Parts: sequence; C-alpha cells; structure tokens
Amino acid sequence: MSSLQIRNLQHKYALTEVLSNINLDLHTGETLALVGPSGCGKSTLLHIIAGLLTPSAAEIKHSFTDTACMFQEPRLLPWKTAEDNITLGLKALNVPRQARQQQARHIAATLGLTFDDLGKYPHELSGGMQSRIALGRALIIKPDLLLLDEPFSALDIGLKLELYALLRQHITDRASAVLMITHDLMEAVRLADRIIMMAPSPGQIIAEFNVQQPHQQRSDAWIYQTTAELMANPSIRSGFGLPTDVLEPTLHTPVQHSQDNL
Repeated sequence: MSSLQIRNLQHKYALTEVLSNINLDLHTGETLALVGPSGCGKSTLLHIIAGLLTPSAAEIKHSFTDTACMFQEPRLLPWKTAEDNITLGLKALNVPRQARQQQARHIAATLGLTFDDLGKYPHELSGGMQSRIALGRALIIKPDLLLLDEPFSALDIGLKLELYALLRQHITDRASAVLMITHDLMEAVRLADRIIMMAPSPGQIIAEFNVQQPHQQRSDAWIYQTTAELMANPSIRSGFGLPTDVLEPTLHTPVQHSQDNL
C-alpha cells in the first residue's frame, strides 16, 4: 500500500513563516481534504507535495508512483486542441499517438465531451468544458495520487456535482489517494474521508475530523446537516476567523474529532 507521510514540515518565504509543524498521513484509496481560509498555506503545502517547492524543513516519505495535479484554473495550453491537452501526460510517457487518441476519446465520452469538442481549442470552449478537459488530463494517466487545488470553486453547482461523481468513480475504480484543497467545508464533507482544518499566521493544523459515513450513503440532506454541525465546532470556527462563543451541538452524524495530528 502506497502512502505519504509528512512530519515536522516548515516553510518560509524569506523571513515570513507560512507553514509550521505540519504533520499528516495519506494512504491508498483515501481522500484527505485540507480546509481553511485564504492565506493559511494550503496551496503552498500542495505545491511541496507535488515537488514544485522545496520545504525549508521536513521529513517526507512518499511512495506513490504516479501523481497528477488539477488546479483552480484549467491551465490548458491555448495552442493545442482539447484532445492534445488531455493527452499531454500520455505524450510525456511516450504513449504512441494512436493509443493516445483512443484513450482521449474514451475519457472524453466519460466526461460528456463529443468527438467535435476534442478538435476545439481552449478559447472555443466554455469554462465548464475547460474544467472537464483539465480533469480528463489529470485522470487519463491513471494516477495513484491526485492533487486537487480548488479546481471546482468557480463552477456552478450542477457541473460541480457531475465532476464530483466522475472523481468518485475514478477513486473507486483505481483506489487512488486524493489530497484536495478547499475553502468549501461542504465540498470536503461530500468528498473526503478525513478533513484537516488549517489556520493562518503561520499555516498550521488545528484539528482533524474523520468522516465515517460511506460515500454512497452521503445524501444531500446528510451533507447539509453535517456541514452545519461542523460549522458550530470551535476549531472550525476559529480556523475561519469566526466567533467561537457558540454552543457546539452533539453530532448525530458519523464524524469524529481526532487530536492525533495536533
């Protein structure tokens, strides 16, 4: 079983400490959500895990072999067609062109894209279509670790739900690990197995919650109720800079507050 282990991670930009004493674990088939306000270092942490940044100090053990990233902006290459954008990773892996085309058409059908869509350039596509292509580009290489940096934040609720379903199907089929960054607690409740709450100045982990409800049993009503109950938790409210002098309700949902990583 592959895993990611981070211990005592710290990071500074010049003299400014942006991450302090970060400890977390992620295992095959698990979805971990990092939740927190803007400026708490979530994206910096993801960039470190992706290998795009070197931390100031850390002990990192990383046994995943294929990592893919999806960011808030689709980041499609404007001079390439949708098909060529989807298959960028396959091309880097030296997959022959014919095989790339076949895989692109298969995943395009899964994503609700037509054959004609594959021949279009990014400027000819809606924002939602570009997001589908970005997700396809990440999934087509069949990663065992998928890193998501708020890729659904600018989408309407209907498209979000479609892409959530496609993502869950990939996780189920491939047993991929997912590390997702979001400021949307409801999104975390919908998708994650564990939720880590971060707070800023410097970025640090202040709480962890285990979501035990099976994914197939997470109805919209359950998601709304659980999100509301978590929003009354003092750690969640503190992390988002909200007043903490509210009564914390008794959780009737299978969410457990863990102190292991604090």
